[in-house]
This record gives sequence, C-alpha cells and structure tokens, in this order.
Amino acid sequence: MEHRIVGPGPYRATRLWNETVELFRAKMPLRKHRCRFKSYEHCFTAAEAVDWLHELLRCSQNFGPEVTRKQTVQLLKKFLKNHVIEDIKGKWGEEDFEDNRHLYRFPPSSPLKPYPKKPPNQKDVIKFPEWNDLPPGTSQENIPVRPVVMNSEMWYKRHSIAIGEVPACRLVHRRQLTEANVEEIWKSMTLSYLQKILGLDSLEEVLDVKLVNSKFIIHNVYSVSKQGVVILDDKSKLPHWVLSAMKCLANWPNCSDLKQPMYLGFEKDVFKTIADYYGHLKEPLLTFHLFDAFVSVLGLLQKEKVAVEAFQICCLLLPPENRRKLQLLMRMMARICLNKEMPPLCDGFGTRTLMVQTFSRCILCSKDEVDLDELLAARLVTFLMDNYQEILKVPLALQTSIEERVAHLRRVQFQKSYPEVYQERFPTPESAALLFPEKPKPKPQLLMWALKKPFQPFQRTRSFRM
Repeated sequence: MEHRIVGPGPYRATRLWNETVELFRAKMPLRKHRCRFKSYEHCFTAAEAVDWLHELLRCSQNFGPEVTRKQTVQLLKKFLKNHVIEDIKGKWGEEDFEDNRHLYRFPPSSPLKPYPKKPPNQKDVIKFPEWNDLPPGTSQENIPVRPVVMNSEMWYKRHSIAIGEVPACRLVHRRQLTEANVEEIWKSMTLSYLQKILGLDSLEEVLDVKLVNSKFIIHNVYSVSKQGVVILDDKSKLPHWVLSAMKCLANWPNCSDLKQPMYLGFEKDVFKTIADYYGHLKEPLLTFHLFDAFVSVLGLLQKEKVAVEAFQICCLLLPPENRRKLQLLMRMMARICLNKEMPPLCDGFGTRTLMVQTFSRCILCSKDEVDLDELLAARLVTFLMDNYQEILKVPLALQTSIEERVAHLRRVQFQKSYPEVYQERFPTPESAALLFPEKPKPKPQLLMWALKKPFQPFQRTRSFRM
C-alpha cells in the first residue's frame, strides 16, 4: 500500500480525495461472503473496509499515524454518500455506514472529483501604482487657472521670464502616498511572499485574492499585546465567560479568576463549555475562503521551517477576531496537554487525542462534503499544537521588508515632488563635490620649540638674597 506525497499546489484536497479513492478501489481485498443463506462475490464487510483503510491512512505521510478509527468511519460514510461504494443490494446515498459486518461492494464506475478549470496565470498579484502618473481624470489642461490682472509688477515678471532673467515656473504635480497605497503594498507583498514559498505561478487557484483584506493584515501585525495576542476594539467578539473558562483550564489548578467553589468533575464541565462555544461557530476559525490555502501548506510539513513560515503568512490573512480566538485556543490546548496535574477530561481518549478531535473541525473545515477535511484538520491541528508559538508570531522578515518598501517610496515621492529641497537636504556625491570642492591639505608647520635643545632638568642656583 503506497500513498505518494501530495505536495503544495492548487486543488490539493481534491487530489488527495481522488488518490485515496483510487487506492481504495484498486487494492482493497475482495472475496466471497455469505449473508442470509446467499453468497456474494467480490465484496467486503464494513469492518474489513475500516481496518484496511485505517491502516492505509496511518501509513500515509499525507495524513499520519494520528488518524483514528472513528475518522476512518466518517470517511467511509462520505464514500457511501457519494457512491464510491454501495451496499450489496446496490443502495447508497441515504444509507448509513457503520463499523459492523454489513456487506459492501464497488460500483462499476467510481466518481472522482473533477478539477475546476484553471484561470489564466497572474504573476503580479497587485500592480503597484506609478507615483509619476496623475490621478485619473487629472491633466495639465484641466487644471483651473485664475485670471491674472495685469499691472506693472506682473508685466515686469513676465518680461523678466521672456528675456531669461528669471526661469519659467513649471507645474509639478504632487502625488501623495496615501493610506490606501500603503494597504495595497502590504497586501501585495504578503501574497507575493506566500506565492514564493508555495512555489506557485499564481495564487488564484489557492484563494480568491480579491477577498483578502489588507486592513486585517495590518491589524494583525501592529494591534497586538505584549504576549503577541491580537487586541480587538470590540471585546464582545469573545465573551468574557468563555475567556475566563479558557484561563481556568490553561492555568489549572492555579485559577486566580475562580470565585466559585470547585467540585468533582468541575474541569470536565468547564472543558465542555468551551467545546460547545467553539463547536457552534458559524464558520471555522481558518475560514472557508482560506481552506485551500491552509491545505496547500500542509504539503510542506516535511520541511518544517518552510511550513511554519507559510502558516505564519496564512494566519496574517485571518480576520483579527478569528486570529485572536485561534491564539487563545491553541495556547490553552498546548498547556492542557503539558499539564501533568490536569485530571483526565475523557475516559476513552488521551488528552492530546481529545484536544485534536474536539477542536479540529472548528479550526479547519470545508464547505464541500466530498472532502477529507476531518483528516486534514487533524493533521493541521497536531502541527499547530507543536509549533503554535512560532506560527502565530508576526514574520519579522516580511514586516521589515514591507516597512522598508514603504519608507523607500516616501523618499522617492519627496525627491520627485521637491527636487531642490531634496538636493539641499540630501546632496548627491556630484552636487556635494561642486558645493564643497576638495581643498589642498596644509603642510604641517615647523614648530619653533622643536629646534630647541631637549628639555633640561631644573638646577638649583645660589640665591640672590644676602
């Protein structure tokens, strides 16, 4: 059973789905089964399918050994609903798949997910504005001019210009580097960094560039606390009681916010409260729009440093509300897993497995039911828990590069708008040479004391006093 590595790129979730379906159909053992005094050829039981597919997924580097038997059953339910398999009587779609001895078979043709048509490649995500261009609708001819009242002073000025005594004035349009321009630069350079890391010619196949909000990126970079957590203007986005419950479990058993007495099983109720809140979110924290982008980054997990950098940039694209919830949730999950004093929160699972299964779907989820989102979400959340401190930091190299770009454009704008002032404040080497010609170095003067005899020690002489 070989499952090749599906690297980053467009439609990675679709490629994984199709490859898993093809492997399952090609290599799942089929044999003769007997049910209710009747024999059926080329079929398999539900339990046999779960056993074989579970082993396939666990050995795959695309999913990993964290895949549980329950997740495998969920995937087979999707296979049955989308007619990848059918029961022995040909029923599918509305039937429910369970881990039992029920017989199933493959239909004559298996539907694979079609790939969407590729849009034309777009290498430049956003075109930078040309600072020399006039704003749309502006030209030299359309600039209003006030009528000039001719008098002796005005006549003298025009006469001086005509004969060359005074240089003629030329209208220079001043182009401001506006806030909108700065936002465009942040968006364009951030997406360009992500495109370079993923090794793609265009991001159009991974996310809709038009839906990326530059204000979100800037807010996630600058509006943060000392701990690096995003600060929101509207604190009601994350209810206070949820935040208190998360602090309680993150700092267990040293909970300073607790005012009510604890009882046996109190930590389980607090955990259930948090799980219910995150489980009822209308959209996963990583958003439906960015699903393909995060799934594409999962193909880089073999290169841990590159994957961390790619996740850093993807997380900058999140709405600030989602980024804050994700930061607090991942910190709580990691602390619970490392806390040896925390009592078991579930009898059937270990703490780490419980964290992944409870919160993976509220972190990453697809709109499409024909998908491997449960397996991909578990893989992503596991990696997030191990590297959340680095992933949820602002990438310093990207921030520095963008800030230097903005500062450079402002210098260029000032230089072109006010060339004389710029040359006076920041002279070029040529102009500095004209203004400050190099003077010949004076020869060192010959000091008179150097010709005298060397210093003689003081000798006491006879006193003149009688």
